[in-house]
Amino acid sequence: FLIYVSGALSMWGDRMWHFAISVFLIELYGHNLLLTGIFGLVVAGSVLLLGALIGDWVDRNPRNKVAHGSLFIQNISVTVCSIVLMLVFSYKKRIEEIWDGWLTVVCYTVVIVLANVANLASTALTIAIQRDWIVVITGYNRGHLAGMNATMRRIDQVTNILAPLAVGQVMTLSSNVVGCGFILGWNLVSLIVEFIFLSRVYRIVPSLSIKPPAMEHQSYLEKKRERKRSQGKTYIFEIIRSIIMHLQEISRTPVCLHRLRGLLSTCREGWRAYYRQPVFLAGLGLAFLYTTVLGFDCITTGYAYTQGISGSLLSILMAVSAVAGLLGTVLFTKLRKTCGLVNTGIISSGLHLVCLLLCLCSVFAPGSPLDLTVHGYPLRGSSNQPLLPDRSSIHWTNNTVLFENMPAGTGPESYVSIILLFLGVITARVGLWSFDLTVTQLLQETICESERGVVNGVQSSMNYLMDLLHFIMVISAPQPQHFGILVIISILFIFTGHTMYFLYARKVKRKPHTNT
Repeated sequence: FLIYVSGALSMWGDRMWHFAISVFLIELYGHNLLLTGIFGLVVAGSVLLLGALIGDWVDRNPRNKVAHGSLFIQNISVTVCSIVLMLVFSYKKRIEEIWDGWLTVVCYTVVIVLANVANLASTALTIAIQRDWIVVITGYNRGHLAGMNATMRRIDQVTNILAPLAVGQVMTLSSNVVGCGFILGWNLVSLIVEFIFLSRVYRIVPSLSIKPPAMEHQSYLEKKRERKRSQGKTYIFEIIRSIIMHLQEISRTPVCLHRLRGLLSTCREGWRAYYRQPVFLAGLGLAFLYTTVLGFDCITTGYAYTQGISGSLLSILMAVSAVAGLLGTVLFTKLRKTCGLVNTGIISSGLHLVCLLLCLCSVFAPGSPLDLTVHGYPLRGSSNQPLLPDRSSIHWTNNTVLFENMPAGTGPESYVSIILLFLGVITARVGLWSFDLTVTQLLQETICESERGVVNGVQSSMNYLMDLLHFIMVISAPQPQHFGILVIISILFIFTGHTMYFLYARKVKRKPHTNT
């Protein structure tokens, strides 16, 4: 119960902040998406580069210090960032006059850096609690572990809908300054409650204070580097090493370069540890599912709006999608009990792919704006409406982009295509979330405790890398008439990801036979 409550508070705060920071950045830069794009690139790039280091830090330190440190850094970063935003919104004109406007740039930079630090700390906290603590709390019982994973995912689905709506109402009914103050107050209260609850859990479960003997003072990567050093402890090697150390002293290499070299070595070894895992193909397959436009992000919902779907209907569809995700968590627990974990992934993959066939059919169905013209971006008819048509007046509700100045008559000749698209996207989420939970539990059960942090850190890096690819796809083909191409490419990536899982499942199923 304590884990669920602290997790709900953390997820609620994360969802509010992720929604609000996008709106704040758009408001700051004059209803332009530039700052939002820069922020998304910085966040994805940071986790991509630092994921292994974050995971290694989780492995090297006691569980309570990791959880409390991540929690403190995350909430304090959001709190300070909220204060900066309140000052900028309150004194924006004065700030723009100082240093010929450069103080504004400094404020933008501070906001993006602090928000990025908060996201990195949130990543560390997620790895620690949802990938490590839960495994220990359940006593490595697979049934209890599946139940806790499913419950945490249900909490995440509910907060994903309600939290943005709550902070959005506060910002709409009052102002951005009040919205920042609301988030600031929430984070301070959440910090205290989560700190108390996690400390209580740490005391209740004695096994959380115990890590494997080899892990008491060393992480997996440190042990590996030490083994490499110990294997070469011969007389000649010692002489060579002493000569090298002497030359280093003469050259006086800066300490920062040594530290940088050590960080790069940690990243390299972390990716190698990820590649060596038996569950590597399953994790990589899950990452491939992030390269898709078939989700309820601003890309798909923006496309739907260009096809004549109203904002109110999009909100309803998002709620139905959340219900489908909840059904996926129920399906996961049922299938795992009856079919086993690996078979649950196979069934979920099949269900996901079958539902996505509706999205594939929508590309060629009546009403689809698909146009494969290479030169230029001609639309059917005389309009030339981009995917994000007018940035001058944007309203944000949850993750949906609503435009005021849409020209009349932009709806399609038939709604068959858009109906098939969203029918496929919504029904596919049942299999998607069931598959996601399957791979998550496989990672929890398969990875040894000494590598759990670094491998999950690299998995987060892979997820962000594949997510970046889907934004590159949209930038390459931003017009609505090319959205069908993005759908086909997304389905190919998803099919590749599930194929990787099928290969993993086949390998697992053949192991008992080879052993006998």
